[in-house]
Amino acid sequence: MLKRISLEHILFLDIETVPLHANFNDLDDTGKLLWESKTQYQRKDEFTPEEFYDRAGIWAEFGKIVCISVGYFKITGDTRNFRVTSFHGAEDTILKEFKNLLEIHFNRPHHLLCAHNGKEFDFPYIARRMVILGIDLPPKLNLFGKKPWEVPHLDTLELWKFGDYKTFTSLKLMTHVLGIPSPKDDIDGSQVRDVFYKENDIDRIVIYCEKDTIAVAQVFLRLRNEDLLNEDEILSV
Repeated sequence: MLKRISLEHILFLDIETVPLHANFNDLDDTGKLLWESKTQYQRKDEFTPEEFYDRAGIWAEFGKIVCISVGYFKITGDTRNFRVTSFHGAEDTILKEFKNLLEIHFNRPHHLLCAHNGKEFDFPYIARRMVILGIDLPPKLNLFGKKPWEVPHLDTLELWKFGDYKTFTSLKLMTHVLGIPSPKDDIDGSQVRDVFYKENDIDRIVIYCEKDTIAVAQVFLRLRNEDLLNEDEILSV
């Protein structure tokens, strides 16, 4: 079934997120109380709300997007390329540029979005942040009224489950078992907050995000039992 989908009709993506503020004390009093309530079951008695705030980027209500990387295939005859680009800067600019890409270049019914754990994280996170910032949702993210088979989203984690809903498999584990070069050769998700707020190194985050986007595409190729991309086929644009 996967092989019936044209690779050129898929936009692969990954996002990187951080807490909305650098420090817990930057929240107003209401925000602090809401954060404490939101995380009480995850924290239990092990962490105070302040100690737990470094994980705030996981929740769209308390975090923000600092990078969206996308990749897409261009196939001409026997030549295959995978082109990668990234949006970073102010969050509203990131989201508007990403929306513009969807509405101009990936606006047809057959176009699909693909991410790892995208249905649980990337897609709803982007949509929630757009709503919070007053940005109209593009059709590819506005799922209201759509039947399950009409949702234009692919998720490599969901595909790997093969109907098993009891397990979570990280992108790093999938690349390992499928023989794909690991994208995690610098930082991991737990370090993005410090790289952003303490090191102010957005370029490092962009590189990390793009490697994950490439890894998602590689996993999708393996799920189709097709040859992996080699370095010469990957272009940064």
